[in-house]
Amino acid sequence: MVKIRLKRSGTKARPTYRIVVQDARKPRDGTTVEEIGIYQPIAGEESQISFNEDRAKYWIGVGAQPTDTVRKIFNKKGFTLK
Repeated sequence: MVKIRLKRSGTKARPTYRIVVQDARKPRDGTTVEEIGIYQPIAGEESQISFNEDRAKYWIGVGAQPTDTVRKIFNKKGFTLK
């Protein structure tokens, strides 16, 4: 099963996350299929989230399931899932 989830990077006090497409059986920071965006919770409101909507639509269309956190991030950006 393929999931769209967050992969953590950054330092201890300043996390950044990559929105990635990954096999659900792999560890959180393991190998990924594709990186489709970035989430920076510490940055300003307008630059926190950036992702490729076309690739997200493609992966959801072929059966990838976003995690609850990624679903909230998509909704925050105005990207609705069907």
